[in-house]
Amino acid sequence: MSKSKKSKLFNILIFVVILLMIIPQTRQPIQVFLQKGIAMVIKPSVIDASERLKLTNYDWTLKDLEGETFDFSSAEGKVIVINFWATWCPPCIAEMPSLDKLYQNYKSNDDVIFLFVSNEETDIIRSFINKKAYSFNAYQSLTNYPQEFNVSSIPRTFIISKEGEIVVDKSGAADWNSEKVTKTIDGLLNN
Repeated sequence: MSKSKKSKLFNILIFVVILLMIIPQTRQPIQVFLQKGIAMVIKPSVIDASERLKLTNYDWTLKDLEGETFDFSSAEGKVIVINFWATWCPPCIAEMPSLDKLYQNYKSNDDVIFLFVSNEETDIIRSFINKKAYSFNAYQSLTNYPQEFNVSSIPRTFIISKEGEIVVDKSGAADWNSEKVTKTIDGLLNN
């Protein structure tokens, strides 16, 4: 193939990609696909022990999709995984399968608490979870979360030790069902 034909083909390909990104119906699936590729590569990293923030309080009330309240203070002394997310967020959608698998690995362990927190309407969240057949429960904040989280973008995921130290603080999509993450959680459980 000549250089001119390659150049034209490349230009057409770029035009098609841009066009697909402009069309609302195709934008989100393409973004989710790209974010899944990124998430496969990115593994959350553990914060150095000397740089970890520690929760100063557990004063936070949430409710699940059935309207049952959850007092965050009941999670004190346990390993906690908190994911702030939304149904419209492509990186959130991209990492959700790995988070659900991680949840499934630990859901029978009473020493690990998972909180998937969204500020969307209950029906929207429920519909999304049912459509995707996820096994986790989702929560909505009734009060402000602890100041140490300081969430300004989503997805944002934290792993907190039994002592209240933020061991992982990751913004953006990642592979949560990785050996590195499970080793981190198992290590926190064994402390």
